[in-house]
Parts: sequence; structure tokens; C-alpha cells
Amino acid sequence: MSAATTAAVHSGSDPYKIGHSDEQASQSTGHGEGGPASKRVVVGFGFWIFLLSDIVMFAAFFAAYAVLASATAGGPGPRQLFDLRNVQIETACLLLSSFSCGLATIAAERRHRVTTQVWLIVTGLLGACFLGLELREFSTMIGEGAGPQRSGFLSAFFALVGCHGVHVTAGLLWLGTMMAQLWFKGFKPHVLRRLLCFSLFWHALDIIWVALFTVVYILGVRP
Repeated sequence: MSAATTAAVHSGSDPYKIGHSDEQASQSTGHGEGGPASKRVVVGFGFWIFLLSDIVMFAAFFAAYAVLASATAGGPGPRQLFDLRNVQIETACLLLSSFSCGLATIAAERRHRVTTQVWLIVTGLLGACFLGLELREFSTMIGEGAGPQRSGFLSAFFALVGCHGVHVTAGLLWLGTMMAQLWFKGFKPHVLRRLLCFSLFWHALDIIWVALFTVVYILGVRP
């Protein structure tokens, strides 16, 4: 065994890996070819783990709704309560807000402060429109005597859709905070990492809403 190979073995690298020469082995840092991951990658990965835990919670709400969807207790069901046109406008607002959020992220990567703020404002306005339409739907249903206490179906519906609405509300508050930080602190690394996490959170809400729109509304009103 050569001296370089012996040094590579003691350093923890594999001198027999394909494409791994003795010279590369002798220069190994012990952190892999690219070195340790950047803080941006580590933060993004950690936030994905948080999002997966949140998705598990939503999966439980979806399961509860699937079980109770037919438990109307003689009261109104989805076909009597859901206004599909209103829900379609909600969906369009949220999908467009996800698109504008992506444009804000691209502008932030290019360090265009004004453009980033403009697209974040558009994201916030579309998110607020979505939330306003959802609250109007809730108030209309409650005014017609179809509140969450009316049946198991309505309890599951308000829990699932309301949980998503709470997340959108938290996202709008987070968005306002990010806009203030970008305005006063600029494109500092920690601000960009927080903006990345917000973008992931907002896109995840969009994905969850697509599933909710399909399972609750589309399948609910079908003949």
C-alpha cells in the first residue's frame, strides 16, 4: 500500500472510489468534494422537514373529512352549500399569489429591491382576497344555520378549510414582516434565508389547497 493510500484510509476517505486518484485522496478535507453544505441549504432542508410535519397534520384532517363527509345528520350537504364559482375565484387568487411569490423570489436573487417589494405586495393582496372570500363563505354558511355544530360533515369541513385559512393568515403576517425586513435591512443573507422559507411555506399552502379544492369541493358537488 502506498503512502498516499495509507493517508487516505486514515483520513476516512475511500481511495478505491471510482474517479478518486491518489492525489485527490491525499488532499481530502474530510467534508466531501464540495465541502460542508451552506447555511442556506441547511436552513431550507430543515424547513422542508417542518413542512412535512405540517402536511402530516393536514393528512389527519383530510382523513377525518373523508370519514365524516356523508355524516350530514339530515342537514345540508356539499351540493346544497358549496358555491363552486366562489371557490374557483379563491383558487385563482391563491394560484396567482404563488406565481407572484415566485417572481418575488427571482427578483430577490437578482437584488432588485423595488421589484421584490412590488411582487410581495401583489402576493399579499391576492392572499388577502383569498382569505376574504373564504371568510365570506364561512359567514354565509353560518348565517344559513350550517355552522360547524350542525353535523359531523360540517365540523370536519370547518376544521379542514379553517386550518388552511389560519395558515394563510399566518403567511400574510409573515409576508408583512419580510417586507419590513427587506426594506430596512436589505438583502442580507439571513433575510434571504427567511424569504426562502416563506416562499416554501406559501407554495406548500398552494399545493394543499389544490388537494383540498379537489377532494372537498369538486368531489363534493359531483352528482
